Amino acid sequence: MTTASKPTALILLNMGGPDSLDNIKPFLYNLFSDRELIQLPAGALLQKPFARLISHFRSKKVRESYAYIGGRSPLLEWTNKQAQGIAQQLGPQLVPFVVMRYWHPFASEVLREIKQQKIEQAIVLSMYPHYAGATSGSSLNDFKRQAARLYPELKFQLIEHWFNWPGYINALANRVREGLESFHELMRDDVRILFSAHALPQKFIDRGDPYQQQVETTVHEVMQLVGDYRWSIAYQSRSGPVKWMTPGTDDEIIRYGAAGDKALLMVPVSFVSDHIETLEEIDLQYRLLAEQQGISNFQRAPSLNDHEDFLAAMADLVRARCSW
Repeated sequence: MTTASKPTALILLNMGGPDSLDNIKPFLYNLFSDRELIQLPAGALLQKPFARLISHFRSKKVRESYAYIGGRSPLLEWTNKQAQGIAQQLGPQLVPFVVMRYWHPFASEVLREIKQQKIEQAIVLSMYPHYAGATSGSSLNDFKRQAARLYPELKFQLIEHWFNWPGYINALANRVREGLESFHELMRDDVRILFSAHALPQKFIDRGDPYQQQVETTVHEVMQLVGDYRWSIAYQSRSGPVKWMTPGTDDEIIRYGAAGDKALLMVPVSFVSDHIETLEEIDLQYRLLAEQQGISNFQRAPSLNDHEDFLAAMADLVRARCSW
């Protein structure tokens, strides 16, 4: 793609998060109402009552987590910065927008704004590097449904995943190197690297979702650039009675401690910006767990956020995948 010849919306899709402590419960309700993410055996009739119930009970604990990171999710702020940074590199005809799946701005709100601005074409970029029907698939499907309902004339091209895009691999490898540099050089060779991706119920992988395979490909390609370190992959944010992907991040940290490891670098791999899973789950919960296991040197690699190499990689991705 060269510079677009007419105004083109650049729409970044992401999960979203509550923008205040008071909005945690409605955010969770939207999350648990999504049947592409959570499918109850009893069917759709019980989905909303279930969502209402579980969001009520979960909101207290989740409120404590969000209070720890400042009372709101930073995901919208980071995604807006990413959209603006990518659009700037693509030329003045690119107009940046952000669509969140479970909290404002929703696809319906953004599509109305794009229609009002008389923008007739769009590039839709999923900010999930690795594809899963329950996450990126749900966001993409919701956007397509809302576009068909509210702005059927809009022409758009989708970028659904980019787990092995060279620029992304390079940017992530740079963050790993920065994380390694935070250790004293005399202990750097002994650092264990733990890549932590968001877990999914195992049934999604069993049905054929490429998520786990794509995560593994990303990590292998990153480590080819980083060098000869001991590393592994684990999956975080597992909760509830269903069978989850393994190994769990907590289990892997415990295993490292039992093996006598003293230096651990955690790398968030399925997340492209800081949010609750990096700022509270990794930086607080997993740090405390590591200390309890005797791992005295714990660091986290910086998130991609709005690093220049990452924004340049995403701009190149758009150029390569889109014809406008």
